Amino acid sequence: MAALALFCAALLAASALHKALSRVRMIEATSRLTGISPVPAQLLLIHAGTLELVAAGCLIVPQLRTAGAVIAALVWGAYALALACHRGETLDCGCDLAARSKPVTTALVLRAAGLAVLAGIIAVLPEAPFTLDAPFAAAGLLALYLGASELIAIPAAHWKAA
Repeated sequence: MAALALFCAALLAASALHKALSRVRMIEATSRLTGISPVPAQLLLIHAGTLELVAAGCLIVPQLRTAGAVIAALVWGAYALALACHRGETLDCGCDLAARSKPVTTALVLRAAGLAVLAGIIAVLPEAPFTLDAPFAAAGLLALYLGASELIAIPAAHWKAA
């Protein structure tokens, strides 16, 4: 189960880095998703990125894994709620590395909610030490997650419902 914690830690750290590197775009996305003006949105963005980094750090320390998982579940749960409030709208939610407006679909909401559930599962699992295969398994999960994110972003794909 250490691979799941590493996967979540990598995703959270990448998300925090994404917020720092694409600050202007992410402030706009935060402002749209929350309905607040850009200045408070910037503060909220800093807060979210900080929570993501704290959660990522905690997830890689076995004794702090539960705390990190709870923080991650709260962050991803908040993202799921914000996306659910905008379901059906077309906007750049900041969920991807590429700047693109897309419909906020059920799949986007479920992706964030699924990550919150995964973090909740990690929080209740017994503490497991990191093994040599954990980083490779986490990297594989991250690759699958990023691939699935790209598939979700395809507009009007014949195999997915809106």
